[in-house]
Formats: sequence, structure tokens, C-alpha cells
Amino acid sequence: MNPDSLDQLTIALSPSSQALLAAAIIIMIFAIALGLKTEHFSFLRSDPKLFWGGLAAQLIGLPLMTLLLVTALAPHPSIALGMIVVAACPGGNVSNFMTWSARGDTAYSVSLTAGSSVVAALWTPAAILFWSALYPPTAELLDTINFDRLSFVIQTTVMLAAPLSLGMLAARYYPAAADKIRKPLALFGAGILAVVILDGFIRLTGALLPAWSLILIPVALHNGAAFALGAGVGRLLGANVARRRSLAFEVGIQNAGLAIVLLLAQLKGLGGAAAIAAVWGVWHFFSGGVMILLYRTIDSQKAHRKRT
Repeated sequence: MNPDSLDQLTIALSPSSQALLAAAIIIMIFAIALGLKTEHFSFLRSDPKLFWGGLAAQLIGLPLMTLLLVTALAPHPSIALGMIVVAACPGGNVSNFMTWSARGDTAYSVSLTAGSSVVAALWTPAAILFWSALYPPTAELLDTINFDRLSFVIQTTVMLAAPLSLGMLAARYYPAAADKIRKPLALFGAGILAVVILDGFIRLTGALLPAWSLILIPVALHNGAAFALGAGVGRLLGANVARRRSLAFEVGIQNAGLAIVLLLAQLKGLGGAAAIAAVWGVWHFFSGGVMILLYRTIDSQKAHRKRT
């Protein structure tokens, strides 16, 4: 498949599949909100520079770096759009697990995830429009598909803000019930999401497989640059080793599931963009595993040198 054909490929979903996708992300955000506690924002009081600096790296640094990357690589418009949408989405709970596995500061990781989740409802739709408008090919692409920007902002904000607010209220007034249902709800939502997306991409494998290099190379470069950005900002903030690792994962691991939902349900299912988000969602497990192995190897070598 040539790049122009990839740009023209539309991943169409039935109304029922679109409803399931929206339901999946609402359930997952509600489940995340059920787990938000006051102590998750402790870094806001104890080390505000580290908290706000980490959020800035996610919310501003990553999209800005993505804009520079697409300008340098000049990918075809739908691929660039997919990269921008992924960069504008908040991090997910996967980063917390990877931080723990890499012997990072899990409390700091959870604090950043909580912060990005809270602001995502208002930030994500506005960020997607803002950064897409700064790159002429994606701005033109959105005009070509007659994209309704106001409707997108309203629908996305409601879809993100409503479950977030309800989940935080439930966690505040019914903490025992919230703790009990949080994990099952998160798994249920993730299961719905996985089934719908897998079904759609199995049907399109034949069309997307010839374009694997057009998709995988930008994803790998983008993800690697995101990890480097997080670690680099950690150094600039004067963070210790464990917190630099946390920030690397917070910036490097994005909520690709949300990106896929937005692209399929509200951004016309553009083939290149949706494929970027889907491949990112798989790739970051591989790259995150490599990062964990690297960090643990470094720790083992340091421990060995101390013993000798």
C-alpha cells in the first residue's frame, strides 16, 4: 500500500460498535476516577516543582516534541494526525505498573497519572485541535473531512468529564464500594475496547499489513523520543534516579485506547491515524518491557560493582 492509499483508507464502524467504544472508554475513566484519592496528589504539596514540571512534560512537552517530529519526518497527514492525537491523550495506569517494575518512584508515577487524568477532560480535546492546527497537513486533512471542531470539543469533554466527576464523587462518598468495583470495571471496559478494536482490525489486516513500515517506524521513533523526553525533563527538574524513571514512563506510555476511541468514533476513522494509535498501544508494551529490562540491568551492575 502506498502512503496516499493509507490516507484514503477509512475504518468505518457500525453505530453499535461506536456506542460500545464510547461505553468502554466511559467505563474505564469512571474506574480510574474511583481510585483517585487525596494522597495521590501529595506531590502537589511536598514538591510542587516536580509535580507541575512532570505534568508539563506530558501535557505540553510531548505534543510539542511530536509537532517537531512530524515536521522533520513529514509523514502523510493521517499518520501525523495519529501521532498528534496519541501525544495529546493522558497517560494510563500501565505506566504505574511499569514504573514499579523498573524500580521507579511509584507514588510519583501515580501522582502524575492522577493529575493528567483530572485535567484530561478539558485539556485533551483542546490540545488535539490546537496542535493539529499548527501542522498544515493535519489542519488541511481535518478541513477535507469536514470535521466539526465545536461538536468534537463538546462531545469529547462530556465523554471524559462526566464519568470522571461521577467516579470521584463515588470514591468520596462510597469509598468501600468504589474500591470493590474499581478493578472489575476497569477490566470490563478494557475487554469491550479490545474486542471491538480487534474485530475491526482483523477485518482490515489485509489492507494495513502492506503499510507496516509506514506505521511502525513513526511509532517506534515517536515512542523512543517520548521516553527520552521524560527522562530528560526529570534531569532538568533535579529529580533523583527513581523519579526520572517514573517520568520516563509517564511521558512514554500514553492512553492509546482513548486515542483509538477518539479516532474511530469522532475523527472519521482515518486509516493511517487509527493504525498509528493501535500500533502504539501494542508497541509501548514492548518498548516499556525493554526499558524495564534496561533499568534493572543497570541496577544489577551497580549492585555487582558495590559487592566487588
